[in-house]
Amino acid sequence: MRQVTHYLLLKSPILLFILVWEIAGRVADSPMLPSFSQVIIEGYNLIVTGILVSNLSDSFIRVVIGYLLGGLLGIIIGSLMGMYKTVELSLKPFISMLLPIPTLGWLPLMMLWIGINEALPIVLIFICAFFPVAYATLLGIKEIPREYINTAKSLGASNLYIFFRIILPLASPSIFTGLRLESGMVWKTVLAAEMFAIPTGIGALMINAESLIRVDVIMVALMVLALMSFSFEKAIYKLEALTTGKWR
Repeated sequence: MRQVTHYLLLKSPILLFILVWEIAGRVADSPMLPSFSQVIIEGYNLIVTGILVSNLSDSFIRVVIGYLLGGLLGIIIGSLMGMYKTVELSLKPFISMLLPIPTLGWLPLMMLWIGINEALPIVLIFICAFFPVAYATLLGIKEIPREYINTAKSLGASNLYIFFRIILPLASPSIFTGLRLESGMVWKTVLAAEMFAIPTGIGALMINAESLIRVDVIMVALMVLALMSFSFEKAIYKLEALTTGKWR
């Protein structure tokens, strides 16, 4: 009983929000403010007809490809900058200048360079993930005490051994922080790209619903986006626990 009470107290803000939303929707009785139950019913209809699953699958594939490529290359480049001073001096000013640019600021340029096709959202997601992860990796390596690395070298450890057994474990908290921060941003990026340029995906579903004044469909898409962003962040937490648990 105590556990149930504790759970309800933790979830009370969410439950209160849903209750207020349901009451407001029923009182308004307007398509511009559908109730929570109406949104859930519409979400079920979109799933049954395959519309939501199809669009979400398109967005999911774009996000996974762009996120994995951007995150992986960000870790590689950040590691090279952290390990080799020459690489850092060459690339850090470049990354520092481009990092503050909002990802959507690249959209007009990429539309001209790449065109309006499947590669466009993937490239934007790649950009979204690459620069922050590369910078986070560099900062994580820079925070490692040099004594650890020098001691390993004096004992005859190879560069590969030092990287995988000393540098990577100690820099992993910073690396995973960068990955977690971008796990939600990549969904915002794919949403904007699809709304502006791509005819499929969650963003396209929302912009089509807006033209038809289907507020319930827009709310379904927003709920799905929130769920996917939350799930991606939780997945990174799980991955961090699995890969760094033995180091911790």
